[in-house]
Amino acid sequence: MKFPRASGILLHPVSLPSQFGIGDLGKPAYEFASFLAEAGQTYWQVLPLGPTGYGDSPYQSFSAMAGNPLLISPEKLVQAGLLSKTDLPEKPDFPLERIDYGKVIELKTSLLRRAYSNYKATSSSPFRDEFSFFCSNASSWLDDYALYRSIKDRYAGKAWYDWPLPLAKRDPAALAEAKENLSDDISMHKFFQFLFFRQWIELKTYANKLGIKIIGDIPIFVSYDSADVWQNLDYFKVDEQSRPTVVAGVPPDYFSKTGQLWGNPIYDWDKMKQDGFRWWIARVKLMLQLVDVVRFDHFRGFAACWEVPAGEQTAVRGRWVKVPGKELFSAIRTALGDVPIIAEDLGVITPDVEALRDEFGFPGMRVLQFAFGGDPDCADLPHNHIKNCVVYTGTHDNDTIVGWYRSRLATKAATAEIDYCLRYLNSDGSNIHWDFIRAAFASVADTAIVPVQDLLGLGSEARMNLPASDQGNWNWRMQDGALTAELAVKLRQLTAIYGRLPRKEAPAKPQYPPNYPLDMDEENSAEPTKS
Repeated sequence: MKFPRASGILLHPVSLPSQFGIGDLGKPAYEFASFLAEAGQTYWQVLPLGPTGYGDSPYQSFSAMAGNPLLISPEKLVQAGLLSKTDLPEKPDFPLERIDYGKVIELKTSLLRRAYSNYKATSSSPFRDEFSFFCSNASSWLDDYALYRSIKDRYAGKAWYDWPLPLAKRDPAALAEAKENLSDDISMHKFFQFLFFRQWIELKTYANKLGIKIIGDIPIFVSYDSADVWQNLDYFKVDEQSRPTVVAGVPPDYFSKTGQLWGNPIYDWDKMKQDGFRWWIARVKLMLQLVDVVRFDHFRGFAACWEVPAGEQTAVRGRWVKVPGKELFSAIRTALGDVPIIAEDLGVITPDVEALRDEFGFPGMRVLQFAFGGDPDCADLPHNHIKNCVVYTGTHDNDTIVGWYRSRLATKAATAEIDYCLRYLNSDGSNIHWDFIRAAFASVADTAIVPVQDLLGLGSEARMNLPASDQGNWNWRMQDGALTAELAVKLRQLTAIYGRLPRKEAPAKPQYPPNYPLDMDEENSAEPTKS
């Protein structure tokens, strides 16, 4: 698919300012979309939107299909009549710069449970038919997800493989009993999903009307403790005890000398191929209702996957195993048409990965932070970019540009890298983040994306994730008022200079989950202060 010359900002919604300790789909999200439009941007890129588990990583979700209830805006629930203003804490005690997930989960869960109780207590709720439609049309994944979360709650958050054996093995009698005993909990978790999807679609509709398109993110793997694995064990390489025989990771690389041991179960691609990749097609189809462009994370894993024997402590002793990526993407194209896909082709890229990417015309990625090792033929250097690619100043896995620059200045071994960087950019380093943004926007690459931390010129304290670490990640928060009108003007001017302002085109048609009718009038879908 041909991408227009355009640019955008990467900001995960959890990082938006909010009085409830975590960014959500309320007013600040609408203000951010408006900022993007004022700044002449085309894209808002987000990270995976699923419910997070241990470690709070959006790449380790309880479901590949569900949304994260922590993103539901309490203020919009008040506007919808599902909460009263008195239900909201007056002055929640949350840190301003970091997400305290423990405290956030406690508060948000309490508020969501209260909203559900209020919904049940009102027989005339205007959402009753809408909720029923949602449950009916999302049943292929929602029923098992809600059951999984309800059983998980009953057993104090234990992973499904530590539940009583009949439940872990999905014994029909045990499942039937659980559905009967936990019917209200199951309905509650479905209601949480209904609220997430409703609020997200309202936000996306608003953004699309401003000309802003959403770039979403599909992680290649799913968490072992997830509804997807519990529901579809045949799709994964597991033993008779349902334990993974091999797990996912990457070999030693830029980020880690021992590789990265992610621990996700590996797909049994032969089984998936037998039913025409039905699960993958359903996953992408749902994703396309929520976003306009899909970024496939760890794209090289669709050519060959680094499989590490279960039980290993590092990813060093893995091996590459071929994956039928061509057949998968052909099946997706046949079922869904020419899907707008970005391939995250970072890491150990071999000719087979490039061939797979190019056969389908997917734009790959270039990261400026990787460009200045001294090799003038480096693909990440702007003069080596091609049109059909996406250039980033950095990604969610990188340090910020300012943090990267400062750390290199403090490291004697990086002197040559910094010297080359400054000479290449014709920079004195005083506004290094703007020098990187200018280089990205000037690139011939069709698409340029800048993490909001780089736009704001923040240091390492604002880093989103440090690969191969399991603490202190995914919790950065943007401060209220950080995105000023002056910043929008400056970004728009740079966008105009390099020909990335949006072209005039027909407004995007709102997209909803399959057959999921949202009875939203024109006023409600355009105003963030109403529901």
